[in-house]
Amino acid sequence: MTVINDLRSDWYGLIADLHDVVHTETVRYASAQGLKHLFLPITTRTVTCPTALGSDSEPVPVTVSGVHTYLADSMQFALEYGCRVAPGGCYTIMPSFRAEQPDETHLGQYTHSEAEIPGDLDALISYVTGYVKALSGAILDNVGGRLEAARGDVSHLIRMAEGAGFEQLTFEEAVARVADVDGTVRDEGAWRTLTRKGEQLLLDRVSEFLWVHHFDSLAVPFYQASSDDHFRIARGADLYFGIGEVVGSGERHTDADRLRKSMALHGVDEREYAWYVRMKQELPMLTSGFGMGVDRFLMWVLNHDDIRDLPLISRTDEPEDWPFAVVRP
Repeated sequence: MTVINDLRSDWYGLIADLHDVVHTETVRYASAQGLKHLFLPITTRTVTCPTALGSDSEPVPVTVSGVHTYLADSMQFALEYGCRVAPGGCYTIMPSFRAEQPDETHLGQYTHSEAEIPGDLDALISYVTGYVKALSGAILDNVGGRLEAARGDVSHLIRMAEGAGFEQLTFEEAVARVADVDGTVRDEGAWRTLTRKGEQLLLDRVSEFLWVHHFDSLAVPFYQASSDDHFRIARGADLYFGIGEVVGSGERHTDADRLRKSMALHGVDEREYAWYVRMKQELPMLTSGFGMGVDRFLMWVLNHDDIRDLPLISRTDEPEDWPFAVVRP
């Protein structure tokens, strides 16, 4: 009866309306900024989470018509490719797949709003800040009353939509703000990263909407551009609100030489990304891109604490083998 109960639920009716607002406003905002929407395949042999330094997840292997490949964990590489045919930038909202066990803040299959734009990290931060503000405003305009009746509070949306630009900290500044509390920073010697506890503490101490940027290079994937010739600092940025990181973003390597150096430092086999290196060599271009987990964004919109309740059709706790009866879509 779970499927029928879901179909009769006011909760999923509200989520369906939010999906429509997110889609419609994404198209409006991206188009106004000169970006083009592209149709892209959901399979790839070029994953953004290789088994290497800076990767925090595993890809999902599949066989399609006898071809061994992966389900896309991100459209980033395809969008970088897209920028060569749509030089004003491009975007998608598509499913992404990662070999993760779902929990309160992670899904193995989730909806990903992604874009790649011409320009540097500062241009991207400006784009994303405007994007999430536009989404918040559109949600208030279209379903604000219903949302307030269902969830009791929409003041966080008002603050995002109507407030000034978001606070920004470098990673070093962020670490200094939370260093007095154990368990806020993971230190692996050659690289460090903030834990979820650290992200939450920053939101409590600094601002409810916060950009953290310029991370340790080996803490982020190989494709993020470096701020220095020694590849110590990466030109990446994460936007924290709600549960913590909701948007991940970064500037890309412009040319093949620096990309190859980064690959070597991260332990990435260049042969697995041969086309990508060739593209950077033959068609160098300064671009930056981001990915926003739509389900995480809607967790914040709904003031909800478990992301597993967000998908309209759940892929949590499915049997590994074909069941006697298929009881969900």
